[in-house]
Amino acid sequence: MFTFPRSIAAAVVAASLASLAAQAGAAAPLPQLVQKDGRHALMVDGAPFTILGVQAHNSSNSVAALKQVWPAVMDVHANTLEIPVAWEQVEPVEGKFDFSYVDALVKQARQHKVRLVLLWFGAWKNTTPQYMPGWAKFDNQRFPRMVDKAGKPIYCMSPFGEETLKADRKAFVAFMTHLRKLDEDHRTVIMVQVENEMGTYSQARDYGAKAEAAFRQAVPPAVLARKKSPVPGAASGTWSEVYGPYADEYFHAWSFARYVEELAKAGRAVYNLPMYVNNNLRDPLAPIVPWKNENFVPGGPTYDVIDIYKAAAPHIDIAAPDIYQPESAKVAADLDLFQRPDNALMVPEMGNSANYARYLYQILGRGSLGVAPFGIDYFDYSNFPLGAKGTDKAMAEPFGNIMAVFRPMERLWAKWAFEGRTHGVAESDERTPQTIALKNWKATVSFREWQFGEKTWFPDLKDTPAGTETPNGGVAIAQTGDNTFIIVGQYARIKLDGDGVNAGKPSLWDRVEEGHFDGAGKWVMERLWNGDQVDYGLNFKGKPLVLKVTIATY
Repeated sequence: MFTFPRSIAAAVVAASLASLAAQAGAAAPLPQLVQKDGRHALMVDGAPFTILGVQAHNSSNSVAALKQVWPAVMDVHANTLEIPVAWEQVEPVEGKFDFSYVDALVKQARQHKVRLVLLWFGAWKNTTPQYMPGWAKFDNQRFPRMVDKAGKPIYCMSPFGEETLKADRKAFVAFMTHLRKLDEDHRTVIMVQVENEMGTYSQARDYGAKAEAAFRQAVPPAVLARKKSPVPGAASGTWSEVYGPYADEYFHAWSFARYVEELAKAGRAVYNLPMYVNNNLRDPLAPIVPWKNENFVPGGPTYDVIDIYKAAAPHIDIAAPDIYQPESAKVAADLDLFQRPDNALMVPEMGNSANYARYLYQILGRGSLGVAPFGIDYFDYSNFPLGAKGTDKAMAEPFGNIMAVFRPMERLWAKWAFEGRTHGVAESDERTPQTIALKNWKATVSFREWQFGEKTWFPDLKDTPAGTETPNGGVAIAQTGDNTFIIVGQYARIKLDGDGVNAGKPSLWDRVEEGHFDGAGKWVMERLWNGDQVDYGLNFKGKPLVLKVTIATY
């Protein structure tokens, strides 16, 4: 990652020039992650881009299965598809590569005008070697598994397997080399995930001979410089001497990080796309304590070891959270913990049940590079209770309704986010009002409100608005000027009051327009709100709307 030296306006112009260059046959700039003032942007075709994504099921990664993927992508109005490319399918026989699936996938993505984020399922997918080719995953001598404290091999591949790394890296480099030849003139693929949810269940770390020898070595200086011990320990020395009871967990994270660094470094040497790793989250509200069996999956880039991944894997841009903890307090805490000045926020996986849809407002509002609910295709498989029961349009609809209004302003929203202008909230499980601090204004967002009047006026009214039986409201705001806002929302009421230099001053809505952005990013007004429609705040019902708002003091 590097510091972005140009203005956003220049970047938007660059995107237009890149588009013209592409039409003339020249390649658009490579996608890249940039940062400025602690904020981040994913540059696609030379300008900030918002990933309004979906992730297909794991077993939808074949040419024939794609016919059940694209209809769901279209129904959700996604601009990006995340989908696996498995080591087993591209190298079924050692040394013989088959990229026909990748070719078909990229071709069809272009036909549907959708970008791709490709997920490399190599030595680990959800900690297992299931996606390794058979010639590798069953040869324990050449490709060793981890060893437990009793000296017995376990299910997971050892990150200290030299032949494993060599073979995985070779396949990954072949994949990236082919991708460059296939796509460098189009930039359909904008990012690559390296491995998937690494770590181990029920095992603190690898206790094999090579791992034990490394564990007894001094902690690398790069790790010492970034990761401080939660308990008093030596300033330098072995993992146990420096990190005490946290040594196993931290060593395990370093083991995986150094492995994926070798893949990312080699892959980016041939085709320098942004790369990230994802993880099975630990409880963000639980105290940080040394690993105990089953309290989380050690080894992956959980929030407490992001610094170790940054130290050991500099060619990985992002440590990203896979959000399958539906509680609103946990979602908020995860977003806080993963959005850092040195780590861009991106949510590459999220549950696909309807109760997760409201979090799109919160995630996009706080400047995430993007978000993608998991399992969005029409393959007849449901990962309930982790996700939705259904596998049809009803499953896709809650997300599609929201992405449909963001899609026309995907570039504008990314621009505003990179400038630090965006904010968002999702209705909490407690359903209480929330406030948003804006420049010289304060927004109050409440839920389960009728469009007319105040709750206090009707103390005996027992009815509640239809569709609000469960928490499903949300609001995202872009402050486009001192007193102007773009507000997107559903099942919520928003009020603005003066703050900062406007504190204590009376105010009125100057103009409230309902409308949409067209394909060129131009605002199109559909209705002017006034009177009853603004007297009690701005009320959003179940259909997400976009409002262009101006407010003024008097």
